[in-house]
Amino acid sequence: MPNRTSAGARKRLTASDRRELIARAATELFGRRGYNGASVEEIARNAGVTPPVVYDHFASKHHLFSELVEHHYAALRAIWSEYMGLDLSLEERISTAIDAWFAYIEEHPFVAGLLFREPPNDPAARTTHRAIRGRSRRKVLPLVGEEAAAHDLPFADLDAELTWETMRAVLQGLALWWNEHLEVPRARIVSAAMDALWLGFERVLNGERWKNPH
Repeated sequence: MPNRTSAGARKRLTASDRRELIARAATELFGRRGYNGASVEEIARNAGVTPPVVYDHFASKHHLFSELVEHHYAALRAIWSEYMGLDLSLEERISTAIDAWFAYIEEHPFVAGLLFREPPNDPAARTTHRAIRGRSRRKVLPLVGEEAAAHDLPFADLDAELTWETMRAVLQGLALWWNEHLEVPRARIVSAAMDALWLGFERVLNGERWKNPH
């Protein structure tokens, strides 16, 4: 009887429910093992479906991978757009946005591995990953300029791309580290990010720049 009940419950799943189960299972396997280490068969098994059902929703493993990378980059990007527009001080906006960014990583613990580790060895998947990452970066970069223009900040002589790359390196590096130290509370991760980013940028905002002593 329990088996029949479980089977009936699975049959009552909607197409969108099945798609979500597949996406979650694939995110975990891609995040833990990388693209090459995750097979459609194992993704299906972890999602509680059969491989043909996976292909009903996604044309190929590559299609599934690219959709997940696109989705999660877009979700993280949306956090910057939402929180950087709040009516708060710059420090509060940045800290609130960073906390929300890490809250998303906490809620989706395998996303860090999916997005921030080295691109896959598979040539097509590697090209797709790099292309999505590049598009996402180009969409985020204007936020730096918008902040400068809206608040008359002295960012004019800063390289916007390198400013973002500095932030990206700190945040993504911490996300990958946190993925292996899940016992660490999010507040500590956010504090580490703000120590590394805000304290340095605050000095730049006050007109101080590093001068090469050599």
